[in-house]
This record gives sequence, structure tokens and C-alpha cells, in this order.
Amino acid sequence: MSILSKIFTWWNGATIGTLLNSRRHGQRVGADAQGNVYYRATKPDTRGRERRWVIYNGINDASRVPPEWHGWLHGNFDGTPESELPPARIWEVDYTPNRTGTSEAYRPSGALERGGVRAPATGDYEAWSPDQ
Repeated sequence: MSILSKIFTWWNGATIGTLLNSRRHGQRVGADAQGNVYYRATKPDTRGRERRWVIYNGINDASRVPPEWHGWLHGNFDGTPESELPPARIWEVDYTPNRTGTSEAYRPSGALERGGVRAPATGDYEAWSPDQ
């Protein structure tokens, strides 16, 4: 990523200002499996609350924040998710990002991307007519 895109865009990762602010006024708390890095402010804000934020590894997409870190960002617990949450269950699957807008998005039968032809009605629907 070029230095100009770091200066002028916010949607392709953190801007220069955010990165500098994270280094000057933030304490690194941890990182998730996707490489997103989580910070907390070294001093509380003017209302006395702790500020927490994430620097995304790649595009800024809130759906890339795993649930355990989402809870930490919103102040549900003070410690890191590794220390606060129970161990993962055997039936839990790994996180998958939001597929909307990609070629892997869910497209039901009848969607334009799948030909636009849907299955015929099964007969349990009767159309309303104003003449009846």
C-alpha cells in the first residue's frame, strides 16, 4: 500500500494518523488469528472511560472482528479474550468472513447470478384478484 493511500484513505487499513496515535497513546493488548491488532488507551478519555480500538490487517470490515474480540472492544470484560473465555468446544468452527459481494456469496435458486429461473410454485399459493 502506498504512502499516499495511507495518508488519505481510511477504508484500506489504518491511516497514518491512526497508526501514530496507536503507537503514542495506545497499549497493544493482543492480536487475533487474522492478524488484526487490538489496542487500549493508556489514559482514560475526558469522561473517564477506557478507549479500545482495532487496527485491521487489510481492508476495514467490522465483520472481520471475531466474537470474542468484539466483546472486548465493547467493554464486556477487562482481560484479553484468551483469559476470560472458556476453551473452544469441539463442535465450534473457525471464523469465516462475510461473503456478501463476493463470488462465494449465498445465491438461492432464482437469483440472477444463477440464471434467474426459480422453481415453479407448488400450488399452496393462490393469487389475489380484485374481481373476486
